[in-house]
Amino acid sequence: MTVTVLPSRLSGSVAAPPSKSYAHRYLIGAALARGESRIRNAGESADVSATLGCIRALGAAALPAGDGALAVSGCGIPRRSATLFVGESGSTLRFLIPLCLLSGVPFTFSGAKRLFERPLSVYETLCRERGFRFEKTANSLTVCGRLTPGRYEIPGGISSQFATGLLFALPLLDGDSELILTGRAESLSYLDITKKVLADFGVSVAFDGGARFTVPGGQTYSPVDATVEGDASNAAFFEALALLHGDVRVTGVPADTLQGDRVFSSLAERIGRGEEISLADCPDLAPVLMAAAAERGGAVFTDTARLKLKESDRGEAMAAELRKFGARVTVEENRITVEKAALHSPSAPISSHNDHRIAMAAAVLLTRYGGQIRGAEAVEKSFPDFFERLSALGGKVRYDET
Repeated sequence: MTVTVLPSRLSGSVAAPPSKSYAHRYLIGAALARGESRIRNAGESADVSATLGCIRALGAAALPAGDGALAVSGCGIPRRSATLFVGESGSTLRFLIPLCLLSGVPFTFSGAKRLFERPLSVYETLCRERGFRFEKTANSLTVCGRLTPGRYEIPGGISSQFATGLLFALPLLDGDSELILTGRAESLSYLDITKKVLADFGVSVAFDGGARFTVPGGQTYSPVDATVEGDASNAAFFEALALLHGDVRVTGVPADTLQGDRVFSSLAERIGRGEEISLADCPDLAPVLMAAAAERGGAVFTDTARLKLKESDRGEAMAAELRKFGARVTVEENRITVEKAALHSPSAPISSHNDHRIAMAAAVLLTRYGGQIRGAEAVEKSFPDFFERLSALGGKVRYDET
């Protein structure tokens, strides 16, 4: 789908969409609980829908319960073989793999080729060391094994999603475990969310604040009644619109949220000052911060190496699209420099690179300069009604389904 965004004057209030980070975790926790949970405001993004489909395939029941809530009747530890379609959702895949290694029966994950090109080496190493089955093709993965209590060491700098997956599974073992993050641990705020959600289900893990989790075994998940808060990552695109247009307000993200991407506004204030801005704990903000930097005087972003492991190689992809606006961008191994430059309407249609965050970051600039986004349907991954909300604020948006 191609979307044309014309220069517009935006104003008004917009509610942040539901947080994917919380929705994935609450749905998986509800599937592990014995009894019925109510999960409110989970949303309908493609990624969350993938998790919902997977927990149903594992044996949980999940039905609409009115007022945007889902009634989820859990199935406990997955014990029957199943094929799980994860789409393009890295969270779904990485959170569920350890749960499928609790019962010793095979499970197969299928989904988009790009997803299986992203790192899974943490789990592959874990499985190989324990003699488990780990068979990967271009668009599938089959695992089979039975985790036992003990000490688990995984790198902390690839993705926090691996640690979250293990933290869901280890409390269900019959003995205590330790989870050690080696190297530099990044995106720790996502593990704070995991701890919070686990606690809501009555599951306790202890974190020393640095690299070590202590996980008591023999625990069970209790049903919850939980409401998913607004998503700080996607709220950032509308906070960026506020920088460009002034009168845009975002609601739905609690002031005390644990989400690491709550820092967009504070980081954006540093753009144009010549300071280095680390993205170690908020890599998903990179595209929108790069767009803001191109518009507002440049910036140097550090700790960017992980961007190449996302839905696209986000540093290179965003640089390519910003250059169409006249921006000057240099991408290095772990550093991205956006120089001050005069922008203009893009010289060619913007490509989403099949990446929702590239599409939305480009749309922010297009409200000032106008232009087209090809592959705009990528927003369905996390924010299906993004362009509708943009229109509601006064954005001039046209759709071309061809």
